[in-house]
Amino acid sequence: LSLPPQEYSMATTIRIATQRVSTRALAQMVQSRGMATEKQIFNQIQSTKNIQKITSSMKMVSAAKLKGDENRLAAAIPFNVWTTPISGEPKEIEDATFEELPEKCLVVPITSDKGLCGGINTFITRGCKDVIKKLGEAGKTADLVVIGDKGRAQLRRLFGEHIKRSATEVVAPGSFALTSALASEIAAVSGDYDAIVIIYNSYVNAAVYNQMYKVITPFVAEGEGESLLAYEFEPDTKSEVMVDLGEYLLTSQLFHSFMDGAAAEQSARMTAMENASKNASEMIDSLTLQYNRARQARITTELIEIISGASALED
Repeated sequence: LSLPPQEYSMATTIRIATQRVSTRALAQMVQSRGMATEKQIFNQIQSTKNIQKITSSMKMVSAAKLKGDENRLAAAIPFNVWTTPISGEPKEIEDATFEELPEKCLVVPITSDKGLCGGINTFITRGCKDVIKKLGEAGKTADLVVIGDKGRAQLRRLFGEHIKRSATEVVAPGSFALTSALASEIAAVSGDYDAIVIIYNSYVNAAVYNQMYKVITPFVAEGEGESLLAYEFEPDTKSEVMVDLGEYLLTSQLFHSFMDGAAAEQSARMTAMENASKNASEMIDSLTLQYNRARQARITTELIEIISGASALED
């Protein structure tokens, strides 16, 4: 049957519109099944670029802070040399058996209050779990005084009953006055323990840090195992001097551990932000490829619609 020219033109227009609607409906159906639209991919690219700017800035800030922490650590090392003949050298936690620890220990892990620094806090809490486990297997006991919010959050889930005290929002880098206050709090609960074990991160270089522990045993003023027999004490009695010297020894060891841990934290944060920036760059490249493919598919679809419409008009 032949149609009048006006009705034929209207039918052709309806057919072209139907083809366009079906094509767009198919595209929407595909997108609703999980494929991101061109606009969504573009927004994701912009968001990732903003995150990359933040991580790059944080890396530069950590690099600047690391220089200052290195200088403070270099100044703290000679300040703490006198404790080595008394307490011994720090030891690495990795592969340690902790057989030298006495029957009852107070473990002091030093962690940070802030995150975005890789697994530096997780390594410390893992070392604490290892200490408590091995001491328990040997029939010994251990309690905790946790420094840092990250360490407290991780340890209280498993060892909440072992935590005697915790200190959070500790200003970093710590000063000697702050360390003295913390040492006084630790000394207040350490009277019933045979040793204090400080677990901290030791800075090696900008890419390497190790988990170490120090064992601080209380001084004995008289009787079996008397401390510092080669020295004479005047005019105070030896027992009074031993109490003051023990607190000063704990403060000095704690201050050195703070400086060491602060430098390790900044190096870990710098490395973490560098890795985050690299990952963001890779994600931007991948999203840009997806965006170009989606844009090309849209252009191809529009060309097909135009060609189909032109062919329909020629018919």
